[in-house]
Amino acid sequence: MLLKRYLEICLRDLCFADHKMAFLSGPRQCGKTTFAKMMLKERARGAYYNWDDVEFRRQWTLHPRQTLLRGGSKATPLVAYDEIHKAHGWKRTLKGIYDTREHPVDIVVTGSARLNVFMKGGDSLVGRYYHFRMHPFTMGELFSPVPPEPDTFIARLMDRSIEAKKEHRERYNALFRYGAFPEPLLAQNERKARLWRTNRIERVVREDLRDLSRIPELSRIEMLCSLLPDRVGSPLSVNSLKGDLEVSHESVRRWLDYLKVLYYAFEIKPFHRSVARSLRKEGKVYLWDFSEISNPGPRFENCIAVHLLKSCDFWTDAGFGTFLLHYLRNKEKQEIDFLITWDGKPFLAVESKLADTSPSPHWEKFLRQTGCPHGLQIVGVPGVWKKDGPLITASADEALLYFA
Repeated sequence: MLLKRYLEICLRDLCFADHKMAFLSGPRQCGKTTFAKMMLKERARGAYYNWDDVEFRRQWTLHPRQTLLRGGSKATPLVAYDEIHKAHGWKRTLKGIYDTREHPVDIVVTGSARLNVFMKGGDSLVGRYYHFRMHPFTMGELFSPVPPEPDTFIARLMDRSIEAKKEHRERYNALFRYGAFPEPLLAQNERKARLWRTNRIERVVREDLRDLSRIPELSRIEMLCSLLPDRVGSPLSVNSLKGDLEVSHESVRRWLDYLKVLYYAFEIKPFHRSVARSLRKEGKVYLWDFSEISNPGPRFENCIAVHLLKSCDFWTDAGFGTFLLHYLRNKEKQEIDFLITWDGKPFLAVESKLADTSPSPHWEKFLRQTGCPHGLQIVGVPGVWKKDGPLITASADEALLYFA
């Protein structure tokens, strides 16, 4: 089963309307290649190239312009380059191809997280492309490939504009059990999902990390990956990890940075502006694949974090503003799990509760101190929707439908 992806309209309207290149980066196996091939099927003319193909590597090295389709048709062709960031001097070659086109050609460049790394420095492609971070599936995308815009998001949420249905709960249960990545989610087979997770971690560490960093301590980093699921949802102590791994503080911090670059984990920082006695440095780490987490509570919080981050990245990449994901916590350990900011201003605070449907006692303090206009408490209990002024308490299978 192939589902339309949420970035299709964005690429069409922002990139291809002006024949700019579209760069897609994101976690390994989140669907970037499948998405590119789906777009190609909808074009009258197109071509797909993968750097792992020997013939394409030879053509790219000797005659890169020949990879573009010639003119002669009213339909604009689409050319997809997959993993070309592995080529030496790929930006210079791509810039030359783009600048010397004889006819309009739409170009999409897909790759792992390393694409985002290798775009920095060297030959400039500024003004020739837009970069989008592609995420795995979420509840909103499973039911609609058209993401919400931030201007209408809050109004739709407050008005409860989506009718709750039984199929929403069924899809949510599958998502929570198998994770958000396409292959295990669509297969819904526990044994296959377990093998897929093991293979993905090995490839991220043994292939992507090795190619990116050339560091020898791969077994230690695999051990770090095994420790992170138990740290999800709490301020991360690098000193604790340092003791468990028996390495320096600098090594742990460097390895964590590598895992973030490779889309294995992501970190959110505390929002401290106007929050009395707020934490300022300690970040919380979450996994892109929350199915690795066995404890239901942290898995639920991580599932919420993945949904919120996807909306933040989409709204930012689509040009609506700068959206960042934070959390709220003070030195008295009072906390609200998440805060979305829009151009630095609080936009929506979100608390996750697996089983507790009563509002968090910390809402009044943090909404007042931050000036955040709206709060959303997402609970794992089905059939809940309560509105109390600026605060909504809602079941995850319904509330998550409103996000990208």
